[in-house]
Amino acid sequence: MGRRPEYAFDLSAGRLCLDFANTLSNRRMEPKERLQSYEDLVAWARQTGLVDPVAASDLLREATRRPAEAQAVLERARALREALFVLFSAAAAERTLPGGALAALNAALPAALAHRRLGQAASGLAWSWEPAGGAFDSLLWPIVHSAADLLASDERRALRECAAGTCAWLFLDHSRNHSRRWCDMKVCGNRVKARRHYERARRHAGRTPTAKPS
Repeated sequence: MGRRPEYAFDLSAGRLCLDFANTLSNRRMEPKERLQSYEDLVAWARQTGLVDPVAASDLLREATRRPAEAQAVLERARALREALFVLFSAAAAERTLPGGALAALNAALPAALAHRRLGQAASGLAWSWEPAGGAFDSLLWPIVHSAADLLASDERRALRECAAGTCAWLFLDHSRNHSRRWCDMKVCGNRVKARRHYERARRHAGRTPTAKPS
């Protein structure tokens, strides 16, 4: 059986963890799962630059040898994604962060931070991640770190959830007056505006008086 065509993930949210949370589309109506397999998770990581082609190939090769382990990590990834969405959605609405979702993130932090390393860089020292070495969950380490870093930073105030009723994608609003409402004006923004125009036209048509018979 041939491989499915690789999905081109949208990576416009502004942070790695938000792009990851957005791998479930149309959350509010007919959700579309973009991480249907561990292969999809690797493809997402490849597109974000988390792994290079060689590391991605190594992980996929290991996944064919140990499919049960790869599937277990995929399920953990989806669970992490949902916990992150709950946290980010609450933060965007300036609500108290739900304790269960925060506990899930805190539970994932020690394993992620254990693989954080200081290494030599052109400008001196820089943070990096130790090589995956076939660890299927290595793709989750930077996501966990990114989420914790965002929630603990002032940039948390820029968190937004798309105002389109069916979408709920997350993004950082760095617009000049902090009034951005849509994840993508060309998609959700235009769709909502078109719907409003249609509803106004329909209401207007309903109020139009009929001509009296002569």
